[in-house]
Amino acid sequence: MAKIVFLNIRVFSIVFVTLCALLATPEAFGQKFGYITTEFILSKIPEYQEAQSEVQQLATQWQSEIQGMQQEIDAMHSELKAEEVLLTAEMRRERSEVIQQKEQTLKEYQQKVFGFEGLHHLKKQELIKPILDQVFEAVEKVSEENKLQIMFDKSGDLSMIYTNPIHDYTDFVLDELGLGEREDTIR
Repeated sequence: MAKIVFLNIRVFSIVFVTLCALLATPEAFGQKFGYITTEFILSKIPEYQEAQSEVQQLATQWQSEIQGMQQEIDAMHSELKAEEVLLTAEMRRERSEVIQQKEQTLKEYQQKVFGFEGLHHLKKQELIKPILDQVFEAVEKVSEENKLQIMFDKSGDLSMIYTNPIHDYTDFVLDELGLGEREDTIR
């Protein structure tokens, strides 16, 4: 009987020591995480500012063209309304058809420029996506180097009520992109 108790104590001791060893690993205490502020990182990248400016200039130009087309249509509506009593039914119908065609052309142009997969979206993809890819590669590298399982973006839609600066990896990403400054105090 003493032999069985001794054997059980020995098995229990081995299991206990094994569990203690497993629980002592960092993974047992939870996942390591960090956060960055993408808006701040992007504000430090001159190429991003240039790309944003170019996209904005194009958007302004396209919006101006659309406004011009709309003003032409509005003028045609006003003209039709003013001359309506002088026109035959056939002439009113023809002018209305021309106005409808112009309205349809305007809608198609708006969709072509600002719609899903429109020119505006494609230009943003062309100019900004390579810069964002660089940032995401730097984030991935910093996450791997610091053994982070989760990296949040503080400037995104995620609300972070409180953040401890010890978990802020923004400067590490800036360093990885070659944009870090020695006098940064976030670390």
